[in-house]
Amino acid sequence: MKGLMMHRPLKIADLITFAAENYPSGEIVSVRTEGDIHRTTYLETSKRVARLAHGLRRLGVKEGDRIATLAWNGYRHFELYYGVSGIGAVCHTINPRLSAEQMIYIVNHADDRLLFVDLTFVPIIEKLREQLPQGLRIVVLTDRAHMPETTLDGVLCYEEILDGETDSIDWPDFPEDQAAGLCYTSGTTGHPKGTLYTHRSTVLHAFNMCVTIPKTLCEGTRILPVVPLFHVNAWGLPYGAPLSGAGLIFPGGALDGKSVFDLMDREKVFSAWGVPTVWLGLMNEINQRGRLPEGFGDIVVGGSAAPRSLIEAFETKGINVCHAWGMTEMSPLGTQCNLPPQLQQLPLEERLDRKQSQGRRVFGVDMKIVDDAGNRLPHDGKVSGHLYVRGNTVTSGYFENPEASKEVFDAEGWFCTGDVAAIDADGFLKITDRSKDLIKSGGEWISSLDLENIVMSHPGVAGCAVIAVPDPKWDERPLLIVQARDDAQPRKQELIDLLAVRVAKWQLPDDVVFVEALPLTATGKVSKLTLRKTYAEDME
Repeated sequence: MKGLMMHRPLKIADLITFAAENYPSGEIVSVRTEGDIHRTTYLETSKRVARLAHGLRRLGVKEGDRIATLAWNGYRHFELYYGVSGIGAVCHTINPRLSAEQMIYIVNHADDRLLFVDLTFVPIIEKLREQLPQGLRIVVLTDRAHMPETTLDGVLCYEEILDGETDSIDWPDFPEDQAAGLCYTSGTTGHPKGTLYTHRSTVLHAFNMCVTIPKTLCEGTRILPVVPLFHVNAWGLPYGAPLSGAGLIFPGGALDGKSVFDLMDREKVFSAWGVPTVWLGLMNEINQRGRLPEGFGDIVVGGSAAPRSLIEAFETKGINVCHAWGMTEMSPLGTQCNLPPQLQQLPLEERLDRKQSQGRRVFGVDMKIVDDAGNRLPHDGKVSGHLYVRGNTVTSGYFENPEASKEVFDAEGWFCTGDVAAIDADGFLKITDRSKDLIKSGGEWISSLDLENIVMSHPGVAGCAVIAVPDPKWDERPLLIVQARDDAQPRKQELIDLLAVRVAKWQLPDDVVFVEALPLTATGKVSKLTLRKTYAEDME
């Protein structure tokens, strides 16, 4: 028997409409590429989004068209999130840190109709233009006064698209499974793969965030998304913040420790979201100034595992650290590690043990771990296995890529994350490594992640990575690669001694290599693929 309730499709545009009605003065502050600070509200933004939607239609944008963005975090980029999806088109965010080859592939594979680009990235498109779709039209995210001189033909000005349009709109109805967003993985193996989000999955993800992280996502708080809008929808903040009434402070392209500190201090940011490398820079700035930014009380850290030393540094200064985990294919939030009340009273070391895990699942995400044969393993916190997920915010397949889709789902329809993990009886997830980053030495597994976390506690280490290198006797052995801090150069034996206290002798790296800088992927993670090519392949 079916229930007797109305069924209205979940639509992204309803989020900004809701915010305009319920939180009209909720603020969006942006550091602009033009060099100034821009301030607006959810009410004013909803009007500009309506004008943008009308302007897109005037340009011939239809339902299902892919509309690309190449931009920093800012109010115009935020407007595109709603104006594009609101009329049934697909907002395709592109990471400007991708290689030229990957960017060319992505734009052509998505068959983008329009590309909205920040001033900073116009030179990139000038170099790639001949290899992009011929019918692609370029829009620069600025006003006429700041339009750059460019070799690109027929370039449009963003503000002129909005000029003359009405600031109200009746958003069209369409099914809630209409495509709304497109984000590609960074393609560490093979071509990048596209995750195609729906209105339903995006709205549900926003609700999940607000329910799971209520102390941060609530009316009146001010949140700094250091995580880029081009990286899996800034972890959902462009949707969760308007739904909850939280304000957004967009940093533009300046993500160094000093710039982030100054912006947070001036705008009284309560919560900041981003990857560990950003927080290491912020912590250095905090230590140099001897104080925290005014109003600062919370960070959400993800993208890669947060070192225990980083979590401890913030927690001992009174900053709550929420260690989170997810994937592009998951919208992206899968787990979060805000501790329940009974665990917040634990001694610091025990709290850090919990905080270093990836935390408990968010509503709507189911998790299981299995062995190599696909058999389910117990959630006892001791046994590790391959991590699989399913849920309403998890992809059901890659965009226009059936071959890649077949490889990542099991017979029950669960998605393979590529992570190796344990789950304890309380539901806390602990990622022990990426499947491809585990080191098998003499038939025994060594976790590169465990070794890295220990090394990162050394005050002279700015960053590190552990990779497997071939070994004629043991098959593989760990190699430690270290980027030292500018003011300190640890000795090899110091780092080995540090590890020897915590791990078995056979797990110790055979060598330590110091580098000036670690290679990073387009999403700010250490590129172990690059390191393996540099070091492991040379040793074969």
